[in-house]
Amino acid sequence: MSNLRPDGHHTITPSFIVPSAAKVIGFLEKAFGAQVVERYDGPDGGVMHAELRIGDSVIMCGEPMKGVEAMPASFSLYVADGRAVDATYSRALETGATSVSKPEVQPWGYRSACVKDAGGNRWTICAIVEIVTKEEILRRMSGGGA
Repeated sequence: MSNLRPDGHHTITPSFIVPSAAKVIGFLEKAFGAQVVERYDGPDGGVMHAELRIGDSVIMCGEPMKGVEAMPASFSLYVADGRAVDATYSRALETGATSVSKPEVQPWGYRSACVKDAGGNRWTICAIVEIVTKEEILRRMSGGGA
């Protein structure tokens, strides 16, 4: 059996279903540099199906319709470094996202921040800023500090 899939799709390709998907698509283009690969609008103008490329990954989305209920998702978006986390977080807020958590370094060595888009999708923006052993992560998480 062959393992054919569209260009940019991985073995698992994430997707979300949210009202006003067009607004979320616009947000993704402006905040994260997403590129629309495919988009099919329904007769009512709603997004029936869209595929967007962010970096080397494709995500799919659409709007709720008969038999397909709303289902926002949670994503991790890896960026180049800690400064890019801060810049992407700021750009996301400027583009209409709401803050879930501000940028900070986590015990596991990532600098991360989290936002929610207009569809309720949660985006964790992160970069590895330090390679940390499992033992050190556990020590830091138990209150041992960084």
